[in-house]
Amino acid sequence: MTKKMFIHWDSEGDFLEVRFGQPTPSYYEDVGEDIFERRDEETREVKGYAFFNFMRKKTEEPQDIEVELPAALS
Repeated sequence: MTKKMFIHWDSEGDFLEVRFGQPTPSYYEDVGEDIFERRDEETREVKGYAFFNFMRKKTEEPQDIEVELPAALS
């Protein structure tokens, strides 16, 4: 079974969210440096990621943001 990936950008709030599959009741778990995992309340499955202050971290040089994906998504 394949999942769709949804990307939401809020420029005013400087917030980027990447979500996998359909939305479910979820909570966010802080993984550091304004990055949060979105987890399903019932199964604890990772449902996406939220990045706060995304553009504020922009530099002149391109940079990568590394986030470990669950085995089910890799």
